[in-house]
Amino acid sequence: MRIATFNLLHGRSLDDGRVDVDRLAAAVKTLDADVLGLQEVDRDQPRSLGADLTAVAAEAMGAPEHQFVAALSGTPGGTWMAATGDEQPGSASYGVSLLSRYPVVSWRVVRLAPLQVSVPLWSPQSRRPFLARDEPRVAVAAVLDGPFGQFTVCNTHLSFIPRWNAHQLRTLVRSLEGTREPLVLMGDLNMQQRAAARHSGLRPIATAATFPAPRPTRQLDHVLVRGSIRASGPAEAVHLPLSDHRALVVPAESA
Repeated sequence: MRIATFNLLHGRSLDDGRVDVDRLAAAVKTLDADVLGLQEVDRDQPRSLGADLTAVAAEAMGAPEHQFVAALSGTPGGTWMAATGDEQPGSASYGVSLLSRYPVVSWRVVRLAPLQVSVPLWSPQSRRPFLARDEPRVAVAAVLDGPFGQFTVCNTHLSFIPRWNAHQLRTLVRSLEGTREPLVLMGDLNMQQRAAARHSGLRPIATAATFPAPRPTRQLDHVLVRGSIRASGPAEAVHLPLSDHRALVVPAESA
């Protein structure tokens, strides 16, 4: 079983600044994942040609099971509101997706509140502080009927605000208590691996720097597990022709 997580930057390339759905499809096909978590996913956004990026990725990887869950309704960086799950079809939205080649037994959505106040953060680009406004976050989980029986996979994209993302991670793991194990939690957690393991209480099975994509120095993207799942080979951070993150891919098996 190949597990992959990829923050796809709504499909945009750093080289030409464009979103090309054929390029996205080719990139996803390259990963050859059986289970794929995507973050920063657009649906019906003008900047990504009005495409349903989840559907594009699902067709490319041959995943009959897939679900997009919006975190925001509206335009990121513009006018938006927190998504509720009751958005009308065709409305612009932005969030996360979970895609699987294996049958899905059940789906679950966990919404994670943003920090309610703006906080000062340091910008490495401008080399000066700025006031950061947080956004709502969301996680999508599924019980899959996989090659070694049923197990749970959860995909999320946590806040970039330090300490608040740790709070979100602890909240998410608590919300998954009692779900069918083994458990795989993956996504862009916006923290390094040691912190992700400490705050989640889960075991990392994929170690590779994923950000920034051209010359990665940090691992912000993770695959964490609990129960009888282990890596069956080394993880790989795959440099694709889109996004500012590398995709993280790890082969896994039942322990």
